[in-house]
Amino acid sequence: MKEQTATLRYLHIAPRKVRLIANTLRGLPIHEAEAQLMLRSQRASEPLLKLLRSAIANAKTNAKMNPDALVVSAIRVDQGPILKRSLPRAMGRATPIHKIMSHITITLAEKTAVSSRFTFMPSPKKEKNLEKRKKIRAEAKAKQDGGKVERPKEQSGFLRRIFRRKSV
Repeated sequence: MKEQTATLRYLHIAPRKVRLIANTLRGLPIHEAEAQLMLRSQRASEPLLKLLRSAIANAKTNAKMNPDALVVSAIRVDQGPILKRSLPRAMGRATPIHKIMSHITITLAEKTAVSSRFTFMPSPKKEKNLEKRKKIRAEAKAKQDGGKVERPKEQSGFLRRIFRRKSV
């Protein structure tokens, strides 16, 4: 099994924040990993996407690997150097500020059989909406036929507000 690594050093984002995104990529095919990073709104997703694309380019050109069979086999986020600064506070005091950096290493491997970890599952919200639409269609059809549609009586005022509250 061939492997290709790429590293990013001295990224000015704390490793803890980068690991949150990096852990979701481990074991994914590169197309899915790239899609995940493009959809994320976190600041660390952009440098990770750039690093992933660099690793893919290295695998294609240097190692002559098949890009369709590439998988993120390992991704490691280590702590880099800390820039120690201070912020002036009241009464002549100073508060320390630690600007933490991180080093990222990504390893791509070529798998012979690529299978997706994810399967399609319909969300319960969509199923609920489907039932509502069916009910509305049935009511509209009954109105066209001239029949009277019976609706369940809704709760009024106080009770309705209590039972609409979101539970924690």
